[in-house]
Amino acid sequence: MNDSGIPQEGHNKIPVGWMAFFVGMIIFVVVYVVRFTPAISGWSFYQGYEEEMKVGQKAAASAPADAGKYIGKADAIAEGKAEFATSCAACHMADASGGIGPNLKVALKYGETPDKLLESISAGRPNGMPPFGQQLGKDKIAKIVAFIESLRK
Repeated sequence: MNDSGIPQEGHNKIPVGWMAFFVGMIIFVVVYVVRFTPAISGWSFYQGYEEEMKVGQKAAASAPADAGKYIGKADAIAEGKAEFATSCAACHMADASGGIGPNLKVALKYGETPDKLLESISAGRPNGMPPFGQQLGKDKIAKIVAFIESLRK
C-alpha cells in the first residue's frame, strides 16, 4: 500500500465545465486574432474612423449655415445669452466687453458679419480662439451669434 497520508491527485479529471470554458476561450482568441489583426484580415480602426469622418463632413457641408436665422428673436437671444454665459464668458466676460478674448460689442477682425462670426465660433481662429463647433453645434452657435448681434445694436 502506498498510503502516506499526503493527499494525491494522480487520476482526477478536469470538470467538464472548465474544459468547455478552456476550449471556448481558445476558439475565441483564434477567431479574434484572425478577424482583428490588420496583417491577416485587413481590418483597421483608422479606416473606419476615416470613413465616419468623411460622412460627417459631407453632412456638415450639406447643412446650410444660416447664422442670421435667430437675429432679432427674443427667445433665441435669451438662450444665446445663457449659452454665452456658459461657454464664452470665461474669455469674453459676461457682458462681452472682452477679457482674455476681444470685446465682442465692436467690429471684429474675424466677425464683421453673422456668417463670419458663426465660422469663427465653429472653427476657431489662430492665436487663442478654440473651435466650439462640435461641442455646441450650429443651432446653439447661431443663438450665440444672435445674442452678440443684439449687443452690437
